[in-house]
Amino acid sequence: MDGQGGDAERWADEQAKDTGYGRTPFQRDRARVLHSAGFRRLASKTQVHVAGSDDFLRTRLTHSLEVAQIAREMGERLGCDPDVVDVAGLAHDLGHPPFGHNGEAALDAVAAGCGGFEGNAQTLRVLTRLEAKVEGAGLNLTRASLDATCKYPWRRDGVRRKWGVYADDLPVFEWLRRDAPAGERQSLEAQVMDWADDVAYSVHDLEDGIHGGYIDLERLAADADERAALCADVSGVYSEEPVDVLGAELAAMLAGPMLAPALAYDGSHRAQRAVKRMTSVLTGRLVAAPVEATVAAFGSRSLRRYAADLLVPPDVRIRCALLKGMALRYVMRRSGAAAERERQREVLTRLVHVLAVRAPDGLDPVFAPIWRAAPDDAARLRVVIDQVASLTDPAAMSWHRVLT
Repeated sequence: MDGQGGDAERWADEQAKDTGYGRTPFQRDRARVLHSAGFRRLASKTQVHVAGSDDFLRTRLTHSLEVAQIAREMGERLGCDPDVVDVAGLAHDLGHPPFGHNGEAALDAVAAGCGGFEGNAQTLRVLTRLEAKVEGAGLNLTRASLDATCKYPWRRDGVRRKWGVYADDLPVFEWLRRDAPAGERQSLEAQVMDWADDVAYSVHDLEDGIHGGYIDLERLAADADERAALCADVSGVYSEEPVDVLGAELAAMLAGPMLAPALAYDGSHRAQRAVKRMTSVLTGRLVAAPVEATVAAFGSRSLRRYAADLLVPPDVRIRCALLKGMALRYVMRRSGAAAERERQREVLTRLVHVLAVRAPDGLDPVFAPIWRAAPDDAARLRVVIDQVASLTDPAAMSWHRVLT
């Protein structure tokens, strides 16, 4: 077996491999994710803007690389194994379907007969079952790396919007959570990845929104009514803080070094440098404060697994929520976006219905034998959902044109 129990244990036995370079099990995990088919497909999956719509804008792949970089740096400062948090950052979005969270909602609705769909639960399924590396174990990552990818370590409960495991993946989930304390606590590495994800997409979606002409910080700084409307959106979705508290923080951000450099954006080289300074300042401040607070509370010793919790100061959470709100209000809810999202949902819903009828002949060779071996209709539907979720944005559109 690769690793002698504990953090380095793998779900399936493997012959030990000595490359002569003394790679750790967690370095091997990182390589497995980087070389996986699912990771490559992230290059053509939506982050916020549809993949391929603009060469400047981020995809799920570039986002995942950025999350991994931020998580690794935070983890190293805290004393986590850097490769474990790196793996979590690289792998955390492998289960996301075409068209981002919009596609996730569409598949959840059409997958009601097999327990629904959730991108994080699908990530666990990809890592432990669907990727072609080790028979019956997917990439067969170590326990510590798998646990680090679990942002929501609980089953669907009908109350919380997010969850992290399907019913038929419970055996491997219970195995990887074996060392976790009672309850639903994330490992420290998962908390670091989770916050790195928040930082990356809040800051970088803002950058992409400014570049795309959707977010006008200069107008926002000059319009008190618009700032109040934005804060109302944030209060309703991302934060429990009152609107006046959010408004005061937003005004300070717009007047200070966090956002002021990017107020007058015209697409020039000078303006792009200013926006890059903005993203650097924002990322640095959103990362440094939680690290400092956690070290102050738990010490500077090596902090791993369940030895500590990441402590994010309230004011830092407010800033992150405000950045998320800008992407929500000006990009996701922009004029015409609702019709585009409806079309995307129709494409995925129709694909599932058509493939459910045509399976197994309409499925990829990877999924057809799994469909044939499925014991009942619910299991067969799950295979169809796995197939559709694996597609890139362009592939989903192409399959839809051909099949319908």
